[in-house]
Amino acid sequence: MSIGTGLAIATSGLAAIEQQLSVVSQNVANANTAGYSVETASLTATSAQGIGTGVISGPATQAANTSIQAQLNASVGNQSFQQTTASSLSSIDQVMGTPGQGNDLSSLLGNIQSTFATLLTEPSNTVQQSAVVSAAQTLTGQINNIARALGSASQNASAGVVSGIQTLNTSLTQIGTLNNQIINLAQQGKGTADLMNQRNALVQTIASLTGAKSITQPSGALTLYTSTGLQLPTSGAIQFTTSGSGPTILLGNQNLTSGFTGGSIGAGLQLTGSSLPQLQSALDQVSQSLASGFAASGLTLFTDPSGALPAASAGFSNQITVNPAVVATPSLVRDGTPNNLNPLGAAGFTGVIQAILNSPVTGNAGSLSTMATNYTANEAAVSSNAQTASTSASSLTSALTTQASTSSGVSIDQQMGLLVTLQNAYAANAKVVSIAQQMWAAEEAMIT
Repeated sequence: MSIGTGLAIATSGLAAIEQQLSVVSQNVANANTAGYSVETASLTATSAQGIGTGVISGPATQAANTSIQAQLNASVGNQSFQQTTASSLSSIDQVMGTPGQGNDLSSLLGNIQSTFATLLTEPSNTVQQSAVVSAAQTLTGQINNIARALGSASQNASAGVVSGIQTLNTSLTQIGTLNNQIINLAQQGKGTADLMNQRNALVQTIASLTGAKSITQPSGALTLYTSTGLQLPTSGAIQFTTSGSGPTILLGNQNLTSGFTGGSIGAGLQLTGSSLPQLQSALDQVSQSLASGFAASGLTLFTDPSGALPAASAGFSNQITVNPAVVATPSLVRDGTPNNLNPLGAAGFTGVIQAILNSPVTGNAGSLSTMATNYTANEAAVSSNAQTASTSASSLTSALTTQASTSSGVSIDQQMGLLVTLQNAYAANAKVVSIAQQMWAAEEAMIT
């Protein structure tokens, strides 16, 4: 073998090793990047007339397990949906009160019953009259707190959808750009592994937002579909509005709302479109029944801030308060409103008190008490189910992440071992180059 041939082989080896070192560096830098699959670069020996002339390093390729990656993306979408739902309902749990601890709706209603029962023994006792008013104010305060929590949760869910749509549009646009770049490079026979890894990370982001699935086309481009089969555009033109009939997702004039049922966006749409409004409506009904039930017994104890009893329940839980007239004149809890049952204000009058205690709105067996208990229990059950589903989804995602990492992720130990091998090979090839240079120098010296 001539010195030139040996030098050419060593030089090609150095070039190939440099390319492989670049791939190792890329892998190590992205070891913790979600959706990243380890890249490898193949070596191919070259020859001329049956004589080896060196080695070349081919374009880097992914070692991706597409089946596991698809399962992981689906799990990420479900986890995001469940976590968004659970987090929203958890914020309501914090103000609902705990049954048996005296701070839930049923217990607070029971406190009003107790204060009326005590007042019955001494109707003219001003301290007991004020205790009734205080118990009623505590109940309306708790109803207002729950209503505010529902409103805040709805606003946060809506804001989350807006933010999610912005991220979705950005990610879809980037995927469109990467699709074009991958197609062009593939047509030129160049490597696309880096671009495909970037695209995979974006796909996982979109999966977390929408639960979307991806399909690779023969050209190398990637197409994304929601769980309902809606194809997501790579134009970044999706919009979100809360006007009209409710939360709506649009692409131009096309309504895409029904296509978004997964991921954090799907959860936000469900929360703002049905889950939270249903809880709000049920709380409004409890408030309306509370006010109308007492009024039917001769005491308009609960009203809006103006002292009126609304004809419709919608939004009443946000406004319900103790009748300002009763707050100003606590003796009305004995005499009733309007003051026609006890026009003379007799100290021992018990007609209104007895009517209230015998009505279905108070007491553990009362229909309102049952309604309040059911409301608390229903919210707790919905929230508990969401928390359980979130925990289960997180466990599955964690398991699939580990599986994906094992099958196609970056092993730092493996990459470090490869790095040592490449460094040794680089040193060996560099030594050949050095020896070749020395031999040429010696040959020139002999000639001169």
